[in-house]
Amino acid sequence: MKILVLHGPNLNLFGRREPHIYGTTTLAQINERIDSLARELGVQVEKIQSNHEGELIDFLHRHIDGAQGALVNPAGLTQHGVPLHDAIKAMPFPVLEVHMSNIAARESWRAHSIISPAVKGTVQGLGPQSYLAALRALVEIVRESAPVATRA
Repeated sequence: MKILVLHGPNLNLFGRREPHIYGTTTLAQINERIDSLARELGVQVEKIQSNHEGELIDFLHRHIDGAQGALVNPAGLTQHGVPLHDAIKAMPFPVLEVHMSNIAARESWRAHSIISPAVKGTVQGLGPQSYLAALRALVEIVRESAPVATRA
């Protein structure tokens, strides 16, 4: 099973950017935790971080026939990423939206996600654990939806 992990704009600055909100864990450390959990769950992950919406969309398009699910932290595209929203809706697999912070508890303009209507669910507010909780949930969702003979 292949799961995609998309990190949006400015997430390469985790650990440095607003540590009072996002903590001091770096994106590299988050990715290491994702890789470790993926090994434990017996799944493959393909990760990307980009500050450009088109790169994230191209990544989804490249994997449309080879992935079974995706985690997307749209970051600043959460409120305005119409093309990313549309790309997610085109995917034949479940996608979960991930946020390290609780966007509903922050500035009022952050509370509205244009991405949320395109995804199966959202995991937020748990810091780096948001990614891990989302990965566990997504793997379970995919496995439960697979025909019995192909579950792994």
